[in-house]
Amino acid sequence: MFGKRKKTDLQKLDMGNFPVHVAVIMDGNGRWAKKRLLPRVAGHRAGMSKVKTIIRMSSDIGIRYLTMYAFSTENWKRPKAEVGALMNLLIEFLTKELDEMHEKNVVFRTIGDTSILPGPVITVLDNAIEKTKNNTGMTLNIALNYGSRLEIVEAVRKMAADVAEGKLAAGDIDEAVISGNLYTAGQPDPDFMIRTSGEERLSNFLLYQLAYAEMYFTPVFWPDFDEIEYEKALVEFQNRARRYGGL
Repeated sequence: MFGKRKKTDLQKLDMGNFPVHVAVIMDGNGRWAKKRLLPRVAGHRAGMSKVKTIIRMSSDIGIRYLTMYAFSTENWKRPKAEVGALMNLLIEFLTKELDEMHEKNVVFRTIGDTSILPGPVITVLDNAIEKTKNNTGMTLNIALNYGSRLEIVEAVRKMAADVAEGKLAAGDIDEAVISGNLYTAGQPDPDFMIRTSGEERLSNFLLYQLAYAEMYFTPVFWPDFDEIEYEKALVEFQNRARRYGGL
């Protein structure tokens, strides 16, 4: 899928101890381009190639869920030309890669408010969701026009409406009910979060769902985050002891 894979030493990995759900903040495209005296869009295009790489490797090794932060609610503040280029790259990606993702049995989904995206983007998204909805392999969530605080606000509004209509008792609201009203309803919370480029913050990404996730921050810019870097991250996950607040 998506071309040849760079050779890695997968013997370092415990093939029975992968995270179930990996979340990725793909950061550093602009700085990668600036370092090379290239326009920012060149960084985004280079980063798109790594999206293919990480989807492919995740699917091949058996990751069940992969959530990738592609465009936040704050990203609209960027120059219009850059936003337009990002939207065009998304259309290009899905146009070129959807058939192969489908052959790999990947389920394509989006999280976020996609209703305000440009019409051509919505069209390709809807097509990808419809084409892959009956697949049974890895679920790929692309976060578009996504903000975790907005997600939580919308979940609270849904629950409040259900209480007002008598469909839900306030006393019955628990973690399961809250999770069931988030964009990721029906999916396990991420157990591993990766952020590239050296920044060490969540940037309004899956704030509720990442409560017990292991976090991995790397200085590597996203366009340089290849199979070898992904393997390093997974090895780090496997070497950690997850206690969930216990001893």
